[in-house]
Amino acid sequence: MTYREARVYLDEMSKYGSVLGLETIRGLLRELGNPQDDLKFIHIAGTNGKGSVLAYTSMILSEAGYRIGRYVSPTVVSYLERIQVDAKWISEEKFGELTERVRNAIARLETAGEDLPTVFEIETAIAFLYFKEMKCDLVVLEAGLGGELDATNIIRNTVCAVFASISRDHLGVLGNTLAEIAENKAGIIKSGCAVVSARQKDSVSSILRSRAEKYGCSYVQAEPELAEVEKEDYHGIYFSYKEFRSLHTVMAGKNQIGNAAAALEVIRTLRQTGYKIPGDAVKRGMERTQWPGRFSCIGEDPVFILDGAHNEDAALKLRESVEAYFPGRRLIGIMGVFKDKEYEKIVQTMGPLMSVIYAVDLPDEKRGLPSEKLAEVLEKYCPCVKRPDVSERQRAVDCAVRAALLEAGKEDVIMAFGSLSYLQWVKDAYDKAVW
Repeated sequence: MTYREARVYLDEMSKYGSVLGLETIRGLLRELGNPQDDLKFIHIAGTNGKGSVLAYTSMILSEAGYRIGRYVSPTVVSYLERIQVDAKWISEEKFGELTERVRNAIARLETAGEDLPTVFEIETAIAFLYFKEMKCDLVVLEAGLGGELDATNIIRNTVCAVFASISRDHLGVLGNTLAEIAENKAGIIKSGCAVVSARQKDSVSSILRSRAEKYGCSYVQAEPELAEVEKEDYHGIYFSYKEFRSLHTVMAGKNQIGNAAAALEVIRTLRQTGYKIPGDAVKRGMERTQWPGRFSCIGEDPVFILDGAHNEDAALKLRESVEAYFPGRRLIGIMGVFKDKEYEKIVQTMGPLMSVIYAVDLPDEKRGLPSEKLAEVLEKYCPCVKRPDVSERQRAVDCAVRAALLEAGKEDVIMAFGSLSYLQWVKDAYDKAVW
């Protein structure tokens, strides 16, 4: 099976939608020989910051000499980005080969009358096969949706369960309250594993700590207030945290100290359990960590920022960053968002900062909020809202980027936000416009 054939097959399987639960993936992995049982995991759940915590942790461990698998969703640059070993994407050829192997297993299950897996379950199975084949020492695994019933929670060998910031998201799917959402995400905690959490609201940390105690797990919560920030701007942060001195990250944003502190607590915990992670590996790993679409600067004069702020908590962090890094500067926005997100709260937070904002459609037509509806909401909070008069979705993003660049002076700031899913379109449009 070629890579193109594999993608067509997965698109066809997407008709089965998204279903929470472990029975189907359990059957699929059993048919494949349970590759996940031969791997050890750092399992990350949370609402905001999962990807950044994963990126810091996995890069530091790779720099320490371990072979590290990464399983990431959603992706920004490429579909292949979701499955990596030591920050290198799976090849098209290998992806096609493993997809064919999984497809054959699914055909056998179908013949036996078993339920068919979702696309995410298929991708997860492909990832486990690849990580086993690559003989990974550890896999840093990002939960897809929630925790307890997410397909990634089929694993047994969790070395460390990690929680990025937990806030209200996927209401009605994971729960109707913050406590219910936290309970769902706490489901990744396994008996005897270590538990590490970013700084949480008291109600959330109480739930995580209680679950950790129930399963005989150690529990550590990061203390970002102990970080000593030496210098910070939209290009990155120089800081120290506990015994880790004089660190530098190119990851900007007022949420990044919290994410970095959580990752460093994971490293401290792994050291205590016997993993050898020298201080120079921590420095190199922190400095070399990059994560597209998280307050990423792609251009200067005017500054052009990409940020996948897709819920209220992320939007509040984005606003804090903008006010800290660009006080008094004129802001021009580009926004596209999923219709199942609390988009009005994102708009309430970011809209008043913008002098003009362009509403665009997302690549995923089914999940995306139509740009005309988004524009209606934006008009309540932003003095000037525009929507490119182009029916083709990607061309509309191209038009918005070009218009924003023409609108902006050298001292202005352009910011594309709302969803990770269209940011690569924005980056491609920017590259075309400036070259």
